[in-house]
Amino acid sequence: MAKTSDPTIIKKYANRRLYNTGTSTYVTLEDLAIMVKDEEDFVVYDAKSGDDITRSVLTQIIFEQENKGQNLLPITFLRQLIRFYGDSMQNVVPSYLDFSMTSLTKEQDRLREQMSSAFGATAFDAIEDQVKRNAEVFDRAMKMFLPFGQERDGEAGAGHAAEAGEGAARTRNVEDFDALKKQLDAMQKKIDALAGGDKE
Repeated sequence: MAKTSDPTIIKKYANRRLYNTGTSTYVTLEDLAIMVKDEEDFVVYDAKSGDDITRSVLTQIIFEQENKGQNLLPITFLRQLIRFYGDSMQNVVPSYLDFSMTSLTKEQDRLREQMSSAFGATAFDAIEDQVKRNAEVFDRAMKMFLPFGQERDGEAGAGHAAEAGEGAARTRNVEDFDALKKQLDAMQKKIDALAGGDKE
């Protein structure tokens, strides 16, 4: 079936059943997961309220996959992610995650070829190099929007208690962000490892 530019409409009813309006059939979360893997775009609406609930349904798909033992998200990554909710860095995290995953997706064919031709350190070195490049590019972009985000020495706030407190808070935010980067590194390694396994 040829793919269209318009996303498929999925409706979720009160009984939790999902209805694919494109095929006029009821589907499961597993079916939606297959659609995602096949790059078939869709949006999910609550049948009663009409609200867009795509985000929550995609989250449910991830939850189901994790429950099946396909642990893609490390516990430390999940804990770090939860810590960002309500934090001053919350608005930055989605952009960073989106940037990293988009870059990984663009490079996945090349990385898979390296994985299939050279198992071990060589392939993972390529992945690590790509992650580092992603982080460097994103850091440069974020400095334009967060010019004080990299001030770790606190020199500007010396002698002023209030400014020192703000500097410490910024330092914690940067350290948290660095920790998230490390977890993304681990997550991207797992993504490619799983992708390599599917190729076998």
